[in-house]
Amino acid sequence: MRALFIPKTKYSKTRPSKTSVFYCLSAIISTNTLLLSNAYAADTTSDYEPFQPVEFKPSQMNLGGVGLIQVPSGRMADEGAFSLSYAQNDEYDFYTVSLQLMPWLETTFRYTQVEDVLYSSDETFSGSTRYTDKGIDIKARLWQESRYLPEVSIGLKDIGGTGLFDGEYLAGSKRFYTQDYGHFDVTLGLGWGYFGTRNNVSNPFCSAADRFCDRLSSYSGNGGMVDYERWFTGSASLFGGIEYQTPYQPLRLKLEYDGNDYSQDFPATRGNVDMTPKTPWNIGAVYALSDGFDLRLSYERGTTFTFGVSLNTNFDTIKSSWIDEPSSESERPRPTSLEEVDWQTLDTSLNKVAGYNTDQVYQDGDTLTFVTRQHKYRDRDVALEKASAVLSKQLPDQVQHYQIQETEKNMALSTTEISAAKYQDIANVTYLNPKISDATSSLASESITSEPLYDDFEPLSYGFKPHLSQAFGGPESFYIYNLSIKGGAAYWLTDQVELSAGISINVLNNYDKLRFNVLEDGTSNYRVRTLIRAYVLENDALLNNLQLTWYQKYGQNWYQQVYGGYLETMFAGVGSEVLYRKPNTNWAIGADVNFIAQRDPNSVFGVFNSDDGYSRSDKVLSRGSTGHLSVYYQPQWSFLQNTLFRVDMGKFLAGDVGARVDFSKQYKSGVIVGAYASKTDMSAEEFGEGSFTKGFYLSIPFDTLSFKPTTSRANFGWQPITRDGGQKLSKRSSLFNVTDVVSPWYQRPNQND
Repeated sequence: MRALFIPKTKYSKTRPSKTSVFYCLSAIISTNTLLLSNAYAADTTSDYEPFQPVEFKPSQMNLGGVGLIQVPSGRMADEGAFSLSYAQNDEYDFYTVSLQLMPWLETTFRYTQVEDVLYSSDETFSGSTRYTDKGIDIKARLWQESRYLPEVSIGLKDIGGTGLFDGEYLAGSKRFYTQDYGHFDVTLGLGWGYFGTRNNVSNPFCSAADRFCDRLSSYSGNGGMVDYERWFTGSASLFGGIEYQTPYQPLRLKLEYDGNDYSQDFPATRGNVDMTPKTPWNIGAVYALSDGFDLRLSYERGTTFTFGVSLNTNFDTIKSSWIDEPSSESERPRPTSLEEVDWQTLDTSLNKVAGYNTDQVYQDGDTLTFVTRQHKYRDRDVALEKASAVLSKQLPDQVQHYQIQETEKNMALSTTEISAAKYQDIANVTYLNPKISDATSSLASESITSEPLYDDFEPLSYGFKPHLSQAFGGPESFYIYNLSIKGGAAYWLTDQVELSAGISINVLNNYDKLRFNVLEDGTSNYRVRTLIRAYVLENDALLNNLQLTWYQKYGQNWYQQVYGGYLETMFAGVGSEVLYRKPNTNWAIGADVNFIAQRDPNSVFGVFNSDDGYSRSDKVLSRGSTGHLSVYYQPQWSFLQNTLFRVDMGKFLAGDVGARVDFSKQYKSGVIVGAYASKTDMSAEEFGEGSFTKGFYLSIPFDTLSFKPTTSRANFGWQPITRDGGQKLSKRSSLFNVTDVVSPWYQRPNQND
C-alpha cells in the first residue's frame, strides 16, 4: 500500500515568513500530513496524479459553505458550484444557498430559525413566528494546494447580520490518497468569534494591539451592517478534522474538533437551552443519492443529531439540450428573380429555422436587408448560419449579399452582412475548417427610410405569463408568497411611439398575514416601498403599467426614451433616459430623470394629492422626483472575468441621495448571479431594520431548462428586507437591456455547447 500526494500546482520555491500565522497553519498541516504519508511509504517524486477510481469532491457544512460539519475547511468548490441546503437539529433550522462565485471566492447566504425563541415579544406583531436571522458569509482562497503546502483560505461568517453566528477563521486543508483506502482531507484552522469561544489558544493579534483582546457583543445600526471592528477580536480557538472519501463513491465520513463551546449561542443566552458540549468532537456522514443530491447526518457535542440535505449543480457547466428545427429543404424551385420570391414563406422559414422575426425587407442593388428581431439563438453565429441556409435556397442568384439588421423597440442596433458566394463555399466545405464568420462582416446600423420590398410589421403584441413573488424571513411568517398572472400588451402608434399596458391578476397568496398599516420601528420616511403590501392586498387585479414611450437613436451610439403615464404599480409620472453605448465595448454610461406621484392603492387611476393622503401617521410621496447617473463596466481583469459592475448615483424615491452598486457574474452557461446594495444619506436609524437596502438576483437562460432554443430568461430576485431607503423606480424598459445586442451581456452564447 502506498500513499501518493496529489499536487494542485507546481512546487513554489517562495516560502512564507515563519512569523506569519499563515505559515504556522501551513507548517502544522504539512507536518501532520507528511507523518501520515510516511506511514504509507509516500512517493513524492512524481508531479502527476495517479489513476483515481473514486473522485474527491468538497461537501457542505451545516451552516452552508464548503467544510466539515460545524467548521469550515480551506477547500473551494469548482467555479460555479451552487448548493441549496437545509439542516435541522433541536436548536436550529438552517436554510442556506452557497455559490462558488469565483475560483477563489465562495459566497453563502443563510436564513436561520431558532427553536423556542420568538421573532419579537409583541405577539400581535409576530405571533408564534420563530426568531429568524439572516447572514452572509464569504471565503477567499489565499493560495492553492501544492506538493508541501495546503490550500489555505480566510473566511468571514455572518458579516451582514446581527452577529448571531459572526466569526472569522483561517483554515488550511491538505489531501492525500491511498490506493486501497481512498482519499483523506486533513483540515486545521484558527477561529475567532463563533469559531473561537472554546478559547483553547491565545489570540495572536491580541499581543499586537489591545483592541483585539476583547470582542464587542453589540452590533451597529439596525443590523445588516458590516461590523469590521469585531473581526479577529476576542477569544480564539484551534479547530480541525478529517474528511474521508471512502472507496465507495457515494459515502464520505467526517470527524472534527469544534472550536465553539456554544455558551454564546442564541438558544443558550435567550432561550435558556442547555447547549453545553459533552465532547468537542463531532462525527458525520454524507451520502450522495445522485450527483446533485446529498444526505447528511451528524452527531455533535455528544448530545445532538443534525440531519441535512443538499441540492447541487454547477452554473458554469450547464449545457443546452435542444430538439431543434432542421434546416428544411424548400419544396419550391429556387426563384430566378425577386418577383418570384414567396416572401411570406421566406419570412416563416427565417422565423422557424433561424429565429429571425422579419418586419421589413429592403433592396439596394444586389443587396437585401432584413430588418428583424432574434428570439431563438443567443449564439448569433448559429442564427446567421441557419439564416444563410434559408436565404440561399429561397432567393435568386442576383442577390449577392444578405444584411441582417437586428432591432429592438424599432431602433437599429446591429447589422451583419453575409456574402452569398462565401457562404456557398462554407456550405460546400471547399476548404478546411469553414465557419460562418468567414462570410460575415459587421456594418454600422442605421435606420432605413426607403420603401420596403416586403413589409410584415405587426404593431400589436401581447402575452401572459405566471409570476411568483416571494419573501423569506419576515416577522409575520417565514415564507410570504404571491402567485399571479401577468399580462401585457403593446401597440405602436408610429414607428417611434409605443402605447403599452400591463396588468397583474392575483391567483394565490398569503399576504393576509402581512401587517402594512403601521411601521413597528417608528421610522418616518416616505412609504415608497413598505406600502406595497396595501396595493397587493386591496386589489385582486393591479394595473402595473399604462404608458406612452417614444424611442429614438441618435447617430451610432446614442439612445433615448421619453415616457409618461402609470410607470409601475406604485408610481405615475413622466421621465426620460439616455444611454451612450458603443458596439462591442466593455462600458456604457447613461442617465435618467423622473417626476413622479404616488398612486392611490384604493383607486385604479388615482394618485395622492397630499403627503398625508394615505394616513396622518404615514407619509406618501404625492409629488417628487428621482433620477440617476449610471455607469456600466465589464472588467478585463483575469480575477474578475465575465463580471459586470453597475453604479447608479443620484436621488432615490424617498428623497435620499447616494449610490447603488450592482455586481453580477455570468457563467459559461449564461446563468447570471448578482447582488446590489444602496448606501445613501439616510442613516441606519432612519432606515430601520437592515440599515440599508441590499438584494440578490438570479437570471437563468430558458434554453438551459427547455428543449427548445430561446433568448428568453427566467429572473428571480429577492431583498432580505424591503424598506424605503435606497429604492429605485421600476421602469418598464431599461435602455441597457434594450440595447444588449450592441455589446452582448444577456445574449452571450452558452460556451459549453
